[in-house]
Amino acid sequence: MFKNMTIKSRLIVVIGFLSALLVSIGGFGVYGMNQMDAAFKGVYDNRVLPLGDLGRVLDDMQRIRFNTMISSNSENPTVVAERKALNDKRFAEIETLWSEYKATEFIAEETALANEFEQQWKSASQSVEHSMNAALNKEYKVAQQNLHDDLYTKFDAAHTTMFKLLDMQRVLGTDEYKGANEAYQKHLSLSNTIILVGLILAIIAGFLLVRAIIRPLNEAVAIANAVAAGDLTTRIEVNSTNEMGRLLQALKTMNSNLLDLVGKVRNSTESIATASSEIASGNSDLSHRTEEQASSLEETASSMEELTSTVKQNADNARQANQLAVGASEVAMKGGAVVGQVVQTMSSINDSSKKVVEIISVIDGIAFQTNILALNAAVKAARAGEQGRGFAVVATEVRTLAQRSAAAAKEIKELINDSVTKVDEGTKLVDEAGSTMDEIVTAVKRVTDIMSEISAASQEQSSEIEQINQAVTQMDEVTQQNTALVEEASAAAESMKEQSKVLIQAVSVFKFTNHGEQVAATKNSGVVTLLPNRGSATRKAAVNTKTETAPEKLAMPTRKVASGGKEDWEEF
Repeated sequence: MFKNMTIKSRLIVVIGFLSALLVSIGGFGVYGMNQMDAAFKGVYDNRVLPLGDLGRVLDDMQRIRFNTMISSNSENPTVVAERKALNDKRFAEIETLWSEYKATEFIAEETALANEFEQQWKSASQSVEHSMNAALNKEYKVAQQNLHDDLYTKFDAAHTTMFKLLDMQRVLGTDEYKGANEAYQKHLSLSNTIILVGLILAIIAGFLLVRAIIRPLNEAVAIANAVAAGDLTTRIEVNSTNEMGRLLQALKTMNSNLLDLVGKVRNSTESIATASSEIASGNSDLSHRTEEQASSLEETASSMEELTSTVKQNADNARQANQLAVGASEVAMKGGAVVGQVVQTMSSINDSSKKVVEIISVIDGIAFQTNILALNAAVKAARAGEQGRGFAVVATEVRTLAQRSAAAAKEIKELINDSVTKVDEGTKLVDEAGSTMDEIVTAVKRVTDIMSEISAASQEQSSEIEQINQAVTQMDEVTQQNTALVEEASAAAESMKEQSKVLIQAVSVFKFTNHGEQVAATKNSGVVTLLPNRGSATRKAAVNTKTETAPEKLAMPTRKVASGGKEDWEEF
């Protein structure tokens, strides 16, 4: 079962085993660390911290004793009050520290000492209170007497018990630390043992895995080296179905196929030599035709360059003519605008002349009325006799002026009428000139549009001829490349002839069994040789273009037409 197990399955088994081993070792280590952490935490919480608390309690006891002594001997009420406040603070601190200490784990002996200390401290506290109260009441003798007779004795007893508790905490802490350290050493030794056993098992599993992989690989390498040396007679046995078995089976199949293939190659080298001669002859003819095609394309390219230059020149001339036509159109449009302004001016002059005629008519009417008024004034002055003579003279002068004004107005009216008539005629001529200018502008616009179309057509023609020129140039370049490729193919055909000789010598180094030689001989008629088809006179120069030609009949046995890649070939 293990023999046919795949490499993947073996790796999964080994990695799973190592992972489980690693998890087990890690879990055991974590368990041991938790145990050691609990042990050291117990030492710290139950021994180290209580030792500090008891030390502070002992210090506070000493301070209370000292404050009580100072209060009893100072005989100063202020000092007594201050020391009383300090003692109250120390009593409260001792109560807090003792409560924290009582919350830790005790052994039986420690419990007895703690109870004894509580009784002793209670009695000592009462004695302190008695002395402090006496001092507060200024009974200093009583306070001092209580201090010597009672307080010192009780304090000494409480101190003695406290020192026993401190010594017990030190001893217990040391013992528990030693126990935790011994447990740590045992766990460390056990962990090292487990790690060593796991390492040995991992080495064994790795050795078995490596051997299961390396042994078939060495067999495969030996087979490959034998094939590389040309020995195809190696006997290959496959005893498993895993990856190594499939590898050996593949090498066995490769050896068999290579034996058949080398036999075919050895029997096909003469056919390759004959085919290479045919390829060289065909490439020579193709090279000659390609050179002729390249010469024709060069002449065509030269003619296209000349035609391109002529079309470009025509396009430039058309562009200039278009620019001139555009300029003429602009000038005509400006002339039309000026004529329009003249027409408007003439209309304004005609209107002004008519208004002047009307004004002159008004002046003529005024002069006529003035003449009549002057005549009436002269008649009335004559009737007045001598008194109206001066007024008659004035009236006569006014009448004379009115007549002269009427005559002048009449002449001006005739002149203005003549001017109006001429202005009307000029307006009509200007209207006709404006219509003519509009027709000229329209005609110039038509010419401009035609010239624009000619220019655009010339530009398009120039662009198309330029593209044709580029296409011809590319055809010329491709033909030149084809010429080079044909020359390279000729050289390759000659090289193929030489390589066929080298191939015969190379194949001769392989060792065959009698069965292998018989197989190669029986399949000799299926040898395939590729020949270039020369039935087509020309080939397309475009890249990746396939050509199809009829098979050429050659004096070779068993021919079949075959197409492959970018060229036409024949197999025989």
